[in-house]
Amino acid sequence: MKHLLSIDDVSADQVQEIFATAADMHDVQRREVKKLPALRGRTVINMFFEDSTRTRSSFEIAGKWLSADVINISAKGSSASKGESLRDTVLTVCAMGVDGLVIRHPASGAAQQVSEWVDAVVINAGDGMHEHPTQALLDAYTLQRRMGSLDGKHVAIIGDLTHSRVFRSNVLCLTKLGARVTVVAPPTLMPSGIGPWSKEAGFATSYDLDDVLPDADAVMMLRVQKERMSGGYFPSAREYTVGYGLTRDRLRLLRPDAPICHPGPMNRGLEIAADAADAAQSVVLEQVSSGLAVRMAVLYHLLAGEES
Repeated sequence: MKHLLSIDDVSADQVQEIFATAADMHDVQRREVKKLPALRGRTVINMFFEDSTRTRSSFEIAGKWLSADVINISAKGSSASKGESLRDTVLTVCAMGVDGLVIRHPASGAAQQVSEWVDAVVINAGDGMHEHPTQALLDAYTLQRRMGSLDGKHVAIIGDLTHSRVFRSNVLCLTKLGARVTVVAPPTLMPSGIGPWSKEAGFATSYDLDDVLPDADAVMMLRVQKERMSGGYFPSAREYTVGYGLTRDRLRLLRPDAPICHPGPMNRGLEIAADAADAAQSVVLEQVSSGLAVRMAVLYHLLAGEES
């Protein structure tokens, strides 16, 4: 594995290897001194052309706890804001002897394109509406820690599927690990052409949230991405919540031990009620902690090996 651009880049066995390493990295978070020498002498650049709190911060902390030199570059603080192309920006940065690039970009396929331009390791931290592989890995890792093996478990992914890269990566990751996945959305937010892909990838689709929830072993609520929407995908916020929000009443339809996930940031009161976000079965904060461990594991596997 030279890069991590898509969940398709890793096999089920490689995912479990990452999870095993992440479990060790999780222990580092409990130490008083949170430092490992694994990436000493390596330089990692976080290039974020979209706003982010969780992903950017966790990659930064992950690199620093592994003793890498970490530099953050954002679109607003780079020459990209002056009109420089993505290619010129990454080539300029890599000419400084960089070992790894963590890139988030609003264009689908940007990370793949960057990997063809540079010799450095490239990690996709989210590209447009395409994929977000480390988010899918941390989600699956969180669920596996809670439920054990995901083989045969029923996971429901609910919300704005059309604009979600998290949904795409999670479908690939969860089915790779043997989970049974059902995606739920209003017709206007169900991606076009999903029928053939669902048959190929082996997941189910539904428009009826109340029918899916009682049978779910875990649920993943997705953020309504208003910033990506042009036009009206639903009449009002209230109507979306009534039809597809994890409300207080719908919380009762869930099994008491069914984990509730959300990749964040949450629109409380829209796709998820406060009662659900703060419920005992919510693993939202566990996802953040797991995200740091998983990203440490990914950096370790890509940059600390003999091939790097």
